[in-house]
Amino acid sequence: MRNIVFGILVIVFALTSCSQDDESLQRIDQVLNIYMKSTTNQDLLNAKKSGSYSSFSVNDFLGDKDDSPVNTFALKMRQDSTYYLEYIAGAKRKKFDSAGTTYYSRMRVTLTKTVDNKPESTIDTLEIHYRNSPNLFQVSKVFYNKKPVFSKEADNPAWINNVTITK
Repeated sequence: MRNIVFGILVIVFALTSCSQDDESLQRIDQVLNIYMKSTTNQDLLNAKKSGSYSSFSVNDFLGDKDDSPVNTFALKMRQDSTYYLEYIAGAKRKKFDSAGTTYYSRMRVTLTKTVDNKPESTIDTLEIHYRNSPNLFQVSKVFYNKKPVFSKEADNPAWINNVTITK
């Protein structure tokens, strides 16, 4: 009888010690919607418009190789026909600090458009900073060509981070 009671106590203890409440889960907030427009407000990601980019590629500066593509960028369109690049994840992240509370990713963005019937490429850089805590992993800042284009305070409830780049 003593072994049965001991066994039941072990099972109950194991079940209660392994349970988690919702507060112990880390929220992930790292989706970016990147819009590109000209100084005249033209959508530069709409390949059907003259002067816009017809293709793009993204490589990870922190990747394992010199040419580490980041394939998790997708060209999407809103209901109002505005195009944007959606980035969910995929580039490597490195720690900014030894405590592991801030991280960053750095990528090379190659944008191609046709000028005088020839492809012309522009190479830019995208750097994303992340805030990390036991409860939240979140985009905190975005830099495009080393210029700040987005920032968010800690615990801001926005799940989609809209970034607009003017070129």
